[in-house]
Amino acid sequence: MFPIRPYRSTGTLDSASGAAAAAIKARAAEWEVELIETPESLTMLVWGCALSLIPEGHSARLELSAPEKRLIGTLQDTATTLLDSLGVAVRWDRVDEGALAPGLSLLRVARIWQRTPGFIRVRLAGEEAARFGQGGLHFRLLLPPPGRAPQWPRVAANGRTLWPEGEDAPHRAVYTTAAQQADWLEFDIFRHAGSPTCDWADRARPGETAGIIGPGGGGCPEASRLWLFGDETALPAIARTLTEAPGEVRAVLRCAPEDMADLAPDPRVRRCDDLLAALDGADFGAPEDRHVWFAGPAAEAREARRRLVARGLGKREFTAAAYWG
Repeated sequence: MFPIRPYRSTGTLDSASGAAAAAIKARAAEWEVELIETPESLTMLVWGCALSLIPEGHSARLELSAPEKRLIGTLQDTATTLLDSLGVAVRWDRVDEGALAPGLSLLRVARIWQRTPGFIRVRLAGEEAARFGQGGLHFRLLLPPPGRAPQWPRVAANGRTLWPEGEDAPHRAVYTTAAQQADWLEFDIFRHAGSPTCDWADRARPGETAGIIGPGGGGCPEASRLWLFGDETALPAIARTLTEAPGEVRAVLRCAPEDMADLAPDPRVRRCDDLLAALDGADFGAPEDRHVWFAGPAAEAREARRRLVARGLGKREFTAAAYWG
């Protein structure tokens, strides 16, 4: 049974359907998402959505379907940007020109406090907060440069999202929803020097507007056996995953013991000083329905990916994410 996707949009390409097909295939391979090819159409399945290219003589039609309205806008932006790079224009049946970027919500600061020695907890409130606890672990916090009035990304006439540039370009850091109810969400910021988000958290006051866009970044891996490895920056994502993992899960963290206070009683969690050594020492068992998740500095994520491949894990059996650096 196919998932229900009640939101739809159609776009028309005047030419270059062959180039468009090649670009969609390349993007599907890059993102490692499912691609369905038939004599009549080419369909990429991503984010629970479908993007279909349907050749019509020398032109082509794009059909989008999604479970949420915001994802239609995201697909329009993705397809338009991809085809613009080929010099191919898309005429959409409808575009929310001038609207806030798909998935962007303007919430208000409700509370900010030092949760542990290393982490700041932020609570944002607003009617749209509830959706950031669904559909993905992460979101982007958009911070205008200090002293500048917020300029939010908006939808252009062609379906692309136009982001403020130059002096108005926002800082776009990714965070994990740590807690959420109907009208608020919370997230944790690892305190470190030179962080625009830490500087913002130190000066922000209740009632101020904050822009967040998402959710995204994937959800909890659904493997029956899951191993999690991460440094301080990955602690919020690991804590969230521990609450959602459907099967057996083990976590190894490289961070200060006092920042692990909430996780310390959990027998599934242990601390280490060397993430790569912990990765090498882990016994992942048989390959059936397992997943290894690693997040930390870029250099370690690259090395973790190399070591996992060398141990015979397939690309769908692990995630190695660069959270900084």
